[in-house]
Amino acid sequence: MSKEILVNITPQETRVAVIEQGVVQELHIERASSLGKVGNIYNGRVRRVLPGMQSAFIDIGLDRAAFLHIADIWGARQDGEAIDKPIEKLLHEGEDILVQVIKDPISSKGARLSTKISIAGRMLVYLPQESNIGISQRIEDETERELLREKMRILTADEKGGYIVRTMAENADEHDLQTDIKYLGRQWLNIQDQFLTASSSALIYQGLNLSYRALRDFVTDDTVRILVDSRETFQRMAAFADEYMANVKGRLEHYSGERPLFDLKGVEGEIERSLARRVNLKSGGYLIFDQTEALTTVDVNTGGFVGIRNFDDTIFKNNLEAAQIIARQLRLRNLGGIIIIDFIDMENEEHRNSVLTEFKKTLLKDRTKMTVNGFTALGLVEMTRKRTRESLAHTLCEPCPVCQSRGEVRTAQTICYEILRELLRESRQFDAREFRILASQQVVDLFLDEESERLTQLEDFIAKPISLQVETTYAQEHYDVILM
Repeated sequence: MSKEILVNITPQETRVAVIEQGVVQELHIERASSLGKVGNIYNGRVRRVLPGMQSAFIDIGLDRAAFLHIADIWGARQDGEAIDKPIEKLLHEGEDILVQVIKDPISSKGARLSTKISIAGRMLVYLPQESNIGISQRIEDETERELLREKMRILTADEKGGYIVRTMAENADEHDLQTDIKYLGRQWLNIQDQFLTASSSALIYQGLNLSYRALRDFVTDDTVRILVDSRETFQRMAAFADEYMANVKGRLEHYSGERPLFDLKGVEGEIERSLARRVNLKSGGYLIFDQTEALTTVDVNTGGFVGIRNFDDTIFKNNLEAAQIIARQLRLRNLGGIIIIDFIDMENEEHRNSVLTEFKKTLLKDRTKMTVNGFTALGLVEMTRKRTRESLAHTLCEPCPVCQSRGEVRTAQTICYEILRELLRESRQFDAREFRILASQQVVDLFLDEESERLTQLEDFIAKPISLQVETTYAQEHYDVILM
């Protein structure tokens, strides 16, 4: 399957799209004003230890203190076994500790930290506090797994620390692995040296930016080319590839066309569709995505889809297509946490199994850790997807100031009645000469038409004139009552 990686560069942000067979499969956005923190290593200062929660708040120089749980403290475990030491025996307020961000600040929550350091390379992840060699579960061939494990034992015989062999290392030769081992070893030595001299809450190690991560993490054997629309970034990426990924450099290309790269490849339209609540299916059905603080729900509907044989066949075909599209949308939207999928009810057990199998199969393209449960008694599929950064919608959008994120607004009639109650309250408190209502066109029109009698009745009751004024900038729920 041919794959392209598009890298769009502007001074304010970097955007990367992964395209397979002409279809956008992944979107990644990194803004200069809010760079991701995952992977960064800091000299953290312990601000507060919470024995009741077995956790601590650590100052790493961000707006909000970061969170460290005892389960993520290396000293709380020994040889893989938990030891009976509470967090108040391990950490003390005011001390400095080496910490790494494992989850970006999301919404109102601070960053999540760990003292278990890991440094990612192209082929390997280095775990300086460990001693074992692990192999990515995505490398399924048992012979290849044992071959890689034996290579690593030989290459790291004189090295300290443990390693995880990444999927990229499948079929890698000893030279590629050795290059990664040396690179990661140098990085760890630099981190240790800087920790000794760094001030409290200082950044010690910063992970690669998105353009470099695209080379390290997204390029596979079936990647035919990486298009970069900035000559300067292209040159930097070429130099990076030349040093660490020689086999990738030949696939790097500088795009210099007049038409914007993301427009040319249809990515801009895909971003717009990925922000929509509704996603239409080719069959005529559609999906509804609702993202809340606690979880994300996906509702599958048949819409105008009419099956070719019977109703069961209609539902089955619709759910099969939905399973494929949902898996892709989870990646595009970067939805994480708890996800509940409400497929259309299927009485046929074989159909349910086929839909679940297709869904899990399509999810294999996703590099993010996840768990998928079968159908519940209510016919729902429950799953979790690891959340390490904000979703696409939370990155590109903000809560609606009009509806306050409710997804709906109060009717013009409801606002009219609120204004009438407000006028009555104001008239009892203040002896104004006149009251003036500033409101949207819809609300003023209603006062002049259907609600004119009620406005007149109130005017007579308070014995003060009431005037109306349209404010074109006001949303339907926005109004003011002015005392004249």
